[in-house]
Amino acid sequence: MRVEVDRDLCVGSGTCELLAPDVFEVGGDGVVRVLQPGQADEGAVRDAAAQCPTGALGLAD
Repeated sequence: MRVEVDRDLCVGSGTCELLAPDVFEVGGDGVVRVLQPGQADEGAVRDAAAQCPTGALGLAD
């Protein structure tokens, strides 16, 4: 699974970081970055992408 972030859509709400903290981190610039998508709980990552309020996260297999 590959995680894609649309940096223009991300508002740094932190929902993804809360749901999958091993994978997502909101940086000082207020935009999420992907840490370790290959080692993550796939369900948590999918949940984080689904709950992103702006749709900034995408998943590709």
